[in-house]
Amino acid sequence: MAGLVLVAGCGNGDEGPGEAAGGVPVVEKGKLTVCTHLPYPPFQFERNGEIVGFDVALVDLVAKNLKVEQKILDTPFENFKTGAFLNSGKCDLAAAGMTITDERKKNVDFSVPYFDATQALLASKKSGATTLADVKAKKLKLGAQAETTGESYATSQGFDPVAFESSDAVLNGLRTGQVDAVVIDYPVVQGWLKEKATADAFALGQNIETGEQYGFSVKKGNDKLRAAIDKAITDAKADGTYKKVYEEWIGPMPKGVS
Repeated sequence: MAGLVLVAGCGNGDEGPGEAAGGVPVVEKGKLTVCTHLPYPPFQFERNGEIVGFDVALVDLVAKNLKVEQKILDTPFENFKTGAFLNSGKCDLAAAGMTITDERKKNVDFSVPYFDATQALLASKKSGATTLADVKAKKLKLGAQAETTGESYATSQGFDPVAFESSDAVLNGLRTGQVDAVVIDYPVVQGWLKEKATADAFALGQNIETGEQYGFSVKKGNDKLRAAIDKAITDAKADGTYKKVYEEWIGPMPKGVS
């Protein structure tokens, strides 16, 4: 899938609103404007001046069906919980490795799930921690990305995690010793451990099954766009495209995932 050049800021283009194929409304004519929060590899991140990743590739399928071009805006993650940029007409949809939750459903409408997610513990090797129980027993500092389900899970387990604004900041917190361990999405940890320096210093601990599923979100009541997203995901799973994209950006598909 082709990468996309990041658009700075959060304003609409000069073209104004329009319609995509099938009468789907878009906030900028000829574009499918997508709010995300960078970086969050392997879902969306910058590589050689382009925004690429699993989410980007899937939304490209939606854009292709709608006969428009995907345009990406980097925005604060907290806006995805409230739907602020969707409601204000800044973006058509949000794609940010976002877990579908009942709380978020109050503010936005979600597509069908497109990814089954788990959380993981990553800890410094010198800490010797492999579980959250170890972190608690050793009185280690735990970190997480702010406003994410990883942070919520850690809090629910009795921790007061250090909150970092982005996944890059989470990793930097580990590297600089601000925290001893972090809870974050497993695919993100997989990506980090591909770098030798990270793999040498940190170890993957417990995999935390939380039953989370990711979805793309749209403004409440935007049924035409939601249906177009659902169709693109469903068709991709049926014709093998989803498997190809998954293996390119995530890795081998787990058994039972189609």
